[in-house]
Amino acid sequence: MRDAHSEFPNLHLFDHPLIQHKMTALRDRETSFRAFRAVMAQLAGLMVYEVTRSFPAVSVEVQTPLEKTTGLSIKASITVVPVLRAGLGMAEGVLEIMPEARVGHLGLLRDERTLLPVHYLSKLPRNLSAGPVILVDPMLATGGSAASASGMLRAAGARDIRMICIVAAPEGVRHMLEEHPDVPIYAAALDRGLDERGFIVPGLGDAGDRLFGTL
Repeated sequence: MRDAHSEFPNLHLFDHPLIQHKMTALRDRETSFRAFRAVMAQLAGLMVYEVTRSFPAVSVEVQTPLEKTTGLSIKASITVVPVLRAGLGMAEGVLEIMPEARVGHLGLLRDERTLLPVHYLSKLPRNLSAGPVILVDPMLATGGSAASASGMLRAAGARDIRMICIVAAPEGVRHMLEEHPDVPIYAAALDRGLDERGFIVPGLGDAGDRLFGTL
């Protein structure tokens, strides 16, 4: 993983060849929704390793079949929060790695005229301050939904928020830096920018439609 981008200290980019290999498959318009869904989950699972690197852990004693030894255990309550609906595909991959994590859901859709987020659902576990919260959404475009979701998580008590996205646009990263500078963003790619419709280019299209086959 590369260090934080010089222009965006809140952004961390993955340059691992396996992650970039899967990123290429997601970009390919010929990738079917079934394969797209599988690859997105795999990619999120790979990325979460780095995101959790600084999670607090404590030393514990365990009994192996041969003798006692010590190891590390993450004791904090981890919460994974996908932004509906496309974030569900990433949450699946994260939960494969951390099935013990709690799951919250935030429903945000983008008004295609104003490009502003519209909130329609919030279902979050109690006591979000008990541990790290991983916010997942494949696309960080204008940053409106990510900033709104981060604000909702803070209002619900979250103190340690980290975001994983597949593709980010400079506009979205800048928006998050201005509104939530302490939320680190982990992405597989920083793309050129947004088109007139607010879509990331080159991007990978509408992640939700490609994920669920609703093109």
